[in-house]
Amino acid sequence: MADDRTDEIRPSSAVDEKSVPPEAGDAHGISMPAACREAGDEAEFVHPADMADHLENLSLEKQVCALRHMTTEDAAEALAELDGNVAVDVLENLDADVAAQIIAEMAPDDAADVLDELDEEHRDVLLEKLTKEDSEELRNLLNFDPDSAAGAMNTELILLEQNLTVDEAIAHIRREMEDKESPYYGYVVDDKDVLVGVLSLRDLMLARPGTVVGDAAAGQSVVSVTYDTDKREVASLLSHYNYLALPVVDYEGHIMGVVTYDDIMDIMHEEASADMLGMVGADPEESVDTPWTESVRKRLPWLMVNMINSALSASVVYMFEGTIAQMAVLAVLMPMVANQAGNTGQQALAVMIRQLATDRFDQKKAWMAVLREGKIGIVTGLFMAVTAFLGAWWFTGNHLVGAVMGGALLCDMMLGAVAGGSIPLIFRALGRDPAQASSIFLTTITDGAGFFIFLGMATLFIF
Repeated sequence: MADDRTDEIRPSSAVDEKSVPPEAGDAHGISMPAACREAGDEAEFVHPADMADHLENLSLEKQVCALRHMTTEDAAEALAELDGNVAVDVLENLDADVAAQIIAEMAPDDAADVLDELDEEHRDVLLEKLTKEDSEELRNLLNFDPDSAAGAMNTELILLEQNLTVDEAIAHIRREMEDKESPYYGYVVDDKDVLVGVLSLRDLMLARPGTVVGDAAAGQSVVSVTYDTDKREVASLLSHYNYLALPVVDYEGHIMGVVTYDDIMDIMHEEASADMLGMVGADPEESVDTPWTESVRKRLPWLMVNMINSALSASVVYMFEGTIAQMAVLAVLMPMVANQAGNTGQQALAVMIRQLATDRFDQKKAWMAVLREGKIGIVTGLFMAVTAFLGAWWFTGNHLVGAVMGGALLCDMMLGAVAGGSIPLIFRALGRDPAQASSIFLTTITDGAGFFIFLGMATLFIF
């Protein structure tokens, strides 16, 4: 990073060591500073992601100690790879000068992500210890919605003036690369920083010497996103075009930054995890590090919703109390109908949520997907209905029970498939997260309808 940062930030070697007593030791009898120095020495030879995994298995005290004994560059790379909650705990317990020095060494997008998780007072303390330029850059990034393109973008990019020759552009990139992440593209801009073209490093290397970069980029249809584009949409575009990075611009076309593929991988992982948690009513931000009291607060409302939905299903069973009393075997077979339909619905639900997360879905295509799930429900339902008919007939010795079992299973599986495909679309139309608690509502539909169809058909055709 730029040398001027050291003017305002004290080097790590000057940090007071009092917070880590020399007599402290680990389970193996190694003094804490010795173990920390060993971790710091190893960081030079270990990939940052592996070092982060190692740190996450240590106590908070050892994590802080280890980072303080790493070089600033190694500490910055490791901190960027740490889980968000762990990174926050470490920063809050590091000496402010050392923490600021590490933040200054991080890529702006990674630094902004970590600072965004800190409380405002602690964040301001760290930002005040940075150079004015770095502080303003990070404050600007923190002002953007974290779920937008600007919230995920990196402002360290290579800008090429359109009147440069390719030789001058390559020389410019060599000078700029030391203080930036490895560039994938050079972004051609006019004198007002409006994006006019994108050239890959390969394009520059293969261009004829003396070629003007503006001419090399002429006629391009530049793919970019505005700063307020949802990060899901950014991930979808980057995946669709197979780019390594996507430029972010304002509404006048001025380039602001770039979203790289590694950021998108993190976004897709976060969204997949959020969808999985949301389907069962857990908070998308929850992890094993979330305080248990907060998890109770977030889960309890959806558990109450589930209780109410279960009560509705139970009331359906109660309506047919007399029917069940006359043939107890119905109580044995009834849950099989609901369970099979629920499984069918969950399959459709998972496919639809995945599609909504990874693809741009217009309304016509979305409802055609629901029709597709309905067809699958009919075919699989017919197969399972025949199997259920034969099994229930053999089990009870009554072909009417088998017929009711098969018919109810077919109807409920069809309903489950259509409901599983429809619920996420309905949630999206209402402006809600398509995955949020969708599994709870699906279970209510398949259970309630399954019980009603099965017991209703039994009442009509057996008694």
